[in-house]
Amino acid sequence: MKKSLKIKKTTIVVAAVMAMFAAISLDAGVYGKKGGDGNGSSAFQLKGSTIKQAGVNPFSTGTMITFVVAKKPKEFADVKFKDANGNDLSLSDWRGKVVLLNLWATWCAPCRREMPDLDELQAAMGGDEFEVVAVSIDRKGAEVAQAFLDEIKVKDLKLYIDKTAKITREADVFGMPTTILIDRDGKELGRMIGPAEWNSNQAKALITAALRGKLMSAGVQ
Repeated sequence: MKKSLKIKKTTIVVAAVMAMFAAISLDAGVYGKKGGDGNGSSAFQLKGSTIKQAGVNPFSTGTMITFVVAKKPKEFADVKFKDANGNDLSLSDWRGKVVLLNLWATWCAPCRREMPDLDELQAAMGGDEFEVVAVSIDRKGAEVAQAFLDEIKVKDLKLYIDKTAKITREADVFGMPTTILIDRDGKELGRMIGPAEWNSNQAKALITAALRGKLMSAGVQ
C-alpha cells in the first residue's frame, strides 16, 4: 500500500512538472533539435503563442507572428557554403539583394512542410532584388539534398549546401529550420525559428517591407 502510494505521488509530481513545462513552452515558444549525427536525427517544435504581444513589430503578425524583428540591423557573418556543383560561395555574393536565408536538412520533418512554401515565395518574389537562399546542412552532401527537393517537387529554389554544418554555428542557429532575413548590406533584420507559411500574404508583406526599407522604421506598436 505504501509502495503504491509512493508511486502515485511520484506520478503526480512528474505530471505537474511536465504540465508546467508545456505551459511555459506554449507561451514562449520552444524549438530545438534532437541529438544525432545530422542524418537520421529529427527536429521538433512546440508552436509559440498565436496571441500578439506588445512590443512586436507590426509585420510580425498572422503567419509571421513568431518572426522576431531585430531592434536595429545587426552585422551578420559572411557565412560560407557551396552550390550544387561544389563551387564555393559566401553570403557576400548576394550583397545588394535582400536575402531570406533558410537553413534546413532532409531529416527535418518541419523543413519538408515549409520547403514548398519557400519555393512558391521564390517563384513569386525572387529576382534582381530578392532571393530565397536555402542551405542544406546534410552531411551526406548535395546528392541526398537534391533528391529530397526533387521528391517534394521544389522547382524554383537553387540547391546550396554546407555538409560541415559550420554555418549553423556562425549564424547562431540551434535547430532546423531557421530562417533569417538579411538586408542589402548583409545585416540581419530578424529571424524565424521553426517552420512558417512563407507563401502567405503576411510573409510577402514582410519581404516587401524589407525591400522598401520600411521593416525597421515600422518600429514597435
